[in-house]
Amino acid sequence: MNYLILVSHGQFSEGLRDALSMFIGDDIEQVRAIGLKSGEDTTNFGSRFKSLLSDIAPDDGLIVLGDIIGGSPLTTVTDILNQQQRLSETIVLGGMNFPMALNAAILKNTMSGDDLVSAVLHEATTAVKQFELIEADEDEDEI
Repeated sequence: MNYLILVSHGQFSEGLRDALSMFIGDDIEQVRAIGLKSGEDTTNFGSRFKSLLSDIAPDDGLIVLGDIIGGSPLTTVTDILNQQQRLSETIVLGGMNFPMALNAAILKNTMSGDDLVSAVLHEATTAVKQFELIEADEDEDEI
């Protein structure tokens, strides 16, 4: 089984998981979320992350999405995965957004490796655009 783990500062990851549940239904059980709380040290955060992993089998696949590459939450998570010798088999991506998380949640059991990374990153970047209001032609109103 493959798990999607959302990692963030604050409650962003928990909110994102909640929003994902509206789209993926029962598959939400394979999505975990953890955020570094305001004022929390990384040691405590790391302990909470280890607890989050405790019921995931060592041979289960992991896809980790973090809010910021190089931020304390994601570096703590990758350090722990490295200590547990799971990092080399884990896909880790930063710059998490909703389209990226939704795509990862949907594709995590049907794609792997570079194909999964390409699909998830493509969706993450193509979904970011400015909303533009398009005026209807007056001719179209007369139909």
